[in-house]
Amino acid sequence: MGHAGPLPRDRAAAALDHAAALMASADFLEAAHLYQRVVGVDDPGLTAAAMIGLGEALHRLDDEAAALSEWEAATQIAENPFTYAAWRNVAAARVRGGDLRGALAAYKEADRRAPREDKPEIASRMGWLSKELGDKSASGRYFARARGDAGFSFALAVIGVTVAVSLLADFLPTDVVDLFSILQLDKIAVAQGEVWRLWTVTLVHAPLMANPLHLVFNMYALYLVGPFVERLYGRGLFLVFYLVTALGGSLGSFAFGTGCDSLLAVGASGAIFGLFGLLVAVQFVHRPMLDRGARAFMGQLVGLIILNLILGFTMGGIDNWAHIGGLITGLWLGLFFAPANVPTMRSMWLRPGPTPGTTVQAFGAAGARVLRIAAVAGLAAGFAVLWFEGVAYWGDTVCRIIGG
Repeated sequence: MGHAGPLPRDRAAAALDHAAALMASADFLEAAHLYQRVVGVDDPGLTAAAMIGLGEALHRLDDEAAALSEWEAATQIAENPFTYAAWRNVAAARVRGGDLRGALAAYKEADRRAPREDKPEIASRMGWLSKELGDKSASGRYFARARGDAGFSFALAVIGVTVAVSLLADFLPTDVVDLFSILQLDKIAVAQGEVWRLWTVTLVHAPLMANPLHLVFNMYALYLVGPFVERLYGRGLFLVFYLVTALGGSLGSFAFGTGCDSLLAVGASGAIFGLFGLLVAVQFVHRPMLDRGARAFMGQLVGLIILNLILGFTMGGIDNWAHIGGLITGLWLGLFFAPANVPTMRSMWLRPGPTPGTTVQAFGAAGARVLRIAAVAGLAAGFAVLWFEGVAYWGDTVCRIIGG
């Protein structure tokens, strides 16, 4: 189908809107003629949008070869906001035509330009294409990307560092370096300005001779929950959430864990409870699309949290305020931060995009962004209240005198 255009630039955008309306009313031939009139306008984005629409109209008119030609031509225009959609349409057309290698190459180009929320879907499609082409190694890598599995796990790195520091603190002679004294949550020291202890407390655990299960249980729990959070949010956000929930747990202990027997604390359980709380909120609020094993794991979290809180209140030597502080912090974060690496019920709702053949999320990101900013501000305010509460209490050094 030859091009009869182009229209003047000031009329091209209105023509695209009219053509989209014609497509919606199934007047594909008339829409194709109108898209033709836009192709060639001196704006790469408008021309690419017209080519994508023309290709969609030709596809609906059962001229698949001409449709593919239009979409491929759209990918050759200078990079513009519609290049991504063009490559996706090329990939889908090549799949329909049986050109699996060509489709895989097109999806790779689309993946380079894809917004973050589309990358898992594209990775899954590349996984299936690689599987059909007999490349099991590449297929496994793409499916891992689709699940949100990271090549290098920050969660496993945190476990490794924590185990190493905990063992060093346990076995290094204190006359060489006393890591417990440097890193533990000494609340009087925190009140006097040693704020790093609010995070470094996660790196040391009870001495193995006194309580060998403290480190083992905490690291096993982190092994279960950490990679799962990475899968939903990615490595960077996992680390941010771990540090924020660790802070929430430490501040909960700092503000409410009163009495000289609560002066010192060690362990990563506040941060771990925070990650559990994050996943509980995600499950009930955002409803991520998960496989059966992941759903079963998520379904057990509430029971595990309740059981551990009961044990914390009934057994001695457990800093339950750290658990509660971390848990509330994680619940708060999970309420406002939806997983980006897996589809959710919200993200699955789509509406037609700016050009035929494209879709966008029905619920825009602007409102969610405002809510997240407000949530972070609210969390910071809560942390400030806990900080001043703890400083007011632990500013008294009487425990030093009693404890010698």
